[in-house]
Amino acid sequence: MPRLLDDEPSFTTNSERLVHELLRDQLGPDDLLGAGIRITRRGQDREIDILVGLAGHGVVSLEVKGGAVWLADGSWHQKWKGSTRRIDPVEQVRQATYALRDYVDADTRWERRRIRWTHAVVLPHTDVPDDFATPTCAREAVFGRDDLSGMVSGLRRLVDQQRNPPATAGDLLDLRDVLGGRFPPQADRIAEAGEREERADQLTEQQGMILDAVRMLHRVEVRGGAGSGKTWLAVEQARRLSARGQRVALVCYSRGLAAYLERSIAAIPNRRHRPAFVGTFHALGERWGAVLPETTDDKEGWEVRLPADMTGLAAQLPDGQRYDAVVVDEAQDFSDTWWPALLGALRSEEESGVYVFSDESQRVFARYGGPPLALLPLMLDTNLRNTRQIGETFTDLAPFRMRLKGGDGPDVRLVECAPGEAVDRADDVVDELLDHWRPQDIALLTTGSRHPEQKERQERGQDHYWATFWDDDQVFYGHVLGFKGLERRVVVLAVNEKERTERSRERLYVGLSRARDELVVCGDPDYLKEVAGAALVRSLR
Repeated sequence: MPRLLDDEPSFTTNSERLVHELLRDQLGPDDLLGAGIRITRRGQDREIDILVGLAGHGVVSLEVKGGAVWLADGSWHQKWKGSTRRIDPVEQVRQATYALRDYVDADTRWERRRIRWTHAVVLPHTDVPDDFATPTCAREAVFGRDDLSGMVSGLRRLVDQQRNPPATAGDLLDLRDVLGGRFPPQADRIAEAGEREERADQLTEQQGMILDAVRMLHRVEVRGGAGSGKTWLAVEQARRLSARGQRVALVCYSRGLAAYLERSIAAIPNRRHRPAFVGTFHALGERWGAVLPETTDDKEGWEVRLPADMTGLAAQLPDGQRYDAVVVDEAQDFSDTWWPALLGALRSEEESGVYVFSDESQRVFARYGGPPLALLPLMLDTNLRNTRQIGETFTDLAPFRMRLKGGDGPDVRLVECAPGEAVDRADDVVDELLDHWRPQDIALLTTGSRHPEQKERQERGQDHYWATFWDDDQVFYGHVLGFKGLERRVVVLAVNEKERTERSRERLYVGLSRARDELVVCGDPDYLKEVAGAALVRSLR
């Protein structure tokens, strides 16, 4: 029994099956036998009906023609299924053999080694006389019905006419590997992540039914934990309201999330379905003519004076610049002093829409507040975006217990280190992860002081810094405070806070939940236990 290229070969004709079975019975255990081998080279498709590898001799390609076959006027003819047609089996098998040799020679596993190759024609139902003659094919290269019983011996004699070295049993094993192709199964994390992302996108879009249910309501708050699809719903609600002809403002606090929202809105094909404003709360004030504080350190200016100025400017807006609805994402970041300005920009104090999306466990800033009006609360209790392994690390930190439907992924890892070593260890992990992921898949986030790379990029301006978030050639470096509402397939979280603060638990929750597919935490397990509890440390491998 020879080695088979395919344990269950397929045949175009019964004649091919007959020849294959005859050869299978005659060949030895070191020989090779294949059927129906297709080769596509240089835009042309070829097929070898039967391929025979003879250990100690060489390789022969066979063209099998059933029915009655003969030569007349220098041309081959075949009577097949009641009709007669012209054929050229010799040229067919010759061209297919050349194409196969080109393919094999191009494979690095073969390294263009020289062995004996030839080709032949098999006519299993036709008697081929001994005086058969044609310039393109010798008698010994044609096997008729009376030649089948000794076909293997005849093939050996035929291939031995070639001058190249004979094919060894090892050559035939390598040939089998080459013809088997080269695309082995592998742990392709990017492909697996893509499959999970498609499923998560489908589940997230199904959340749109929530918006269908509240279509007739205009004062709604959607609450949900990380990975529940709140930001997608916020964008979708802004799109739907705009499509109904309403003038809408889609607002958030952080610049990073604002940049993401702007890109999401820009991807909506119909411009009429895009909100009139997309950006941060403070950028909205700047549009109205408010003067922003000169430095980020002016807390009084950002938190008190600017909102007060915006409230006054909102009251003076002409009707054409007012909004029929405001949609606020990550609303837990908004202070009490901010809401009067937003609500003051609405056309109607009673009828205009207010749609709020929030997660109280991500309240990481030292400001407290909520919209000063009654909203219908809706709860999202399913995590769709994070793998089960990642979701289990922060589920106890979420505002309520969430169901995890993000699928399975790599285990979450803990790299034990002191806070002062966390950034350096995180850099080492990033280098390791780049063996499996692309730069655009990875973000390195800190909970304490910023990474030096983040500082350097921010020195060139916030617009430049956030543009690197979409740079396919760069790993992104950020802080958990600026990464709320955003996500990456892979996050390396450097827990580099040296002392626990009032918002350490919330910062940790944000950092853990930003990874969709793979998460590595670099930090002190005792510190993690103190901040988040023993369950978190147990969930880290």
